[in-house]
Amino acid sequence: MDFLERNIWSIVIIINYLVAISAIIVILLKNKNPTKTISYILVLALFPYLGLVVYYLFGQQYRKTKLFNRKDISNSEVITKVGNNLRIKEGDLKKVEELIDDKIKLVRLLKKSDQSPLTIKNEVDILRNGEAKFKRLFEDLRNAKHHIHLEYYVLEEGEIGSELLDIICKKAKEGVEVKLSYDDVGSSISSKHKREMNESGVHHAPFMPVLFSSLTGKTNYRNHRKIAVIDGQIGYVGGINITDGYINGPHRKQRYWRDTHLRIAGEAVKVLQFHFLTTWDFVTDEAIEIKSTYFPDIECEENVAVQIAASGPDTDWANIMEALLTAINNAEEYVYITTPYFIPNDQIVTALQIAAKIGIDVRLIIPKISDSWIAQHASASYLEKLLDAGVGVYLYEKGFIHAKTMVVDDTFATVGTCNLDNRSFNINFEINALLYNSEKAKELKSHFEDDLKSCEKLDLERWIDRSNWCKLQESVSRLWAPLL
Repeated sequence: MDFLERNIWSIVIIINYLVAISAIIVILLKNKNPTKTISYILVLALFPYLGLVVYYLFGQQYRKTKLFNRKDISNSEVITKVGNNLRIKEGDLKKVEELIDDKIKLVRLLKKSDQSPLTIKNEVDILRNGEAKFKRLFEDLRNAKHHIHLEYYVLEEGEIGSELLDIICKKAKEGVEVKLSYDDVGSSISSKHKREMNESGVHHAPFMPVLFSSLTGKTNYRNHRKIAVIDGQIGYVGGINITDGYINGPHRKQRYWRDTHLRIAGEAVKVLQFHFLTTWDFVTDEAIEIKSTYFPDIECEENVAVQIAASGPDTDWANIMEALLTAINNAEEYVYITTPYFIPNDQIVTALQIAAKIGIDVRLIIPKISDSWIAQHASASYLEKLLDAGVGVYLYEKGFIHAKTMVVDDTFATVGTCNLDNRSFNINFEINALLYNSEKAKELKSHFEDDLKSCEKLDLERWIDRSNWCKLQESVSRLWAPLL
């Protein structure tokens, strides 16, 4: 005992490094991205025990492991049931080849997945900011006749959250089927509202609930999607969650919040419905009955070509990241990107640099002041090389810009939940709508140009001259970038 007392700290450190060495061997054997591998090794080597906690919470890779096996199996069952509803005739692809020109590569890239068919007949409304989305969404919810399916990363009680919960409880009492899936980490719903939903007949379930007693890497794999499906005919997708923070108005106490969402009526809603059902199959023990009313025939006057791209730890490929990379690589005139979190991988950085260097107008809007100190400084560490290559970088000053959009060449645009960072590309469950339509692309381009009026454009020389203290903070934050 005397020996243990005299050498307790040495023993503790030895135990730490024995475990850390085991973890490092596991990391090396996975043959992952070298930058990410080195980051984890440094954390494990330099921060006793803290490094182990970080790796325990964020470093374990569950892709294609038991955590998602149930969802993979369930997905196969659901695909069998609804596949016929999602198949688009091969001839439809040829109908839009002239419209989307070389962007056909994007269609074919995602068409490798049965979950991303090209849909032709769609009406798409671009909703700017929360006040526009909530007005349309609540109106559609109140008019629901058969079912309401909601899937959100953040659902918080407040003016907006309470109104939504009141609406769906009322609709459930009227006999409308209501299903609500919410992320257990991102959302906050009181026991009172959960009890009201139970009494009203609203089916609700958290995505991967996390309890303190069983805190694991599950905290790292969150459902970042925002999906609403009403009667199988109307769908919503984009960056706007259900919380008061998205409401702008004269009485708003928080800073201005700029975001973008889509309202879709048409065939693409079937794909949103499919993704909702696979998530619901994962978060509940319910045996899903695939009803014909979930996938109704929809008459649509407009012809906006839409593909829904989804990605997450349960997918074989980083579908959204690959779609964005392909769009950048095939640009001929311009690439306009808006993202709240810019911590890109090497592929995206290189693609943006090459595009700018060959004369393509590449512009990027990010927040001047982020809601995350480490994310803001990590983002800043990537900007000098982009500026040097000729990329126009703009810092949004009016408030916080949370929109996740890209517009390319007046022919292609995407709106969704995916940020340009490692978490969105490889960790979280995300979903984007890809639009192959000149009118919608030009509309989003107009929104981008309007946002530029509220931005400060970075100058390369002035950026290089920023203080060494800023550069040090950025460099340290960048070390954590692969872990964010």
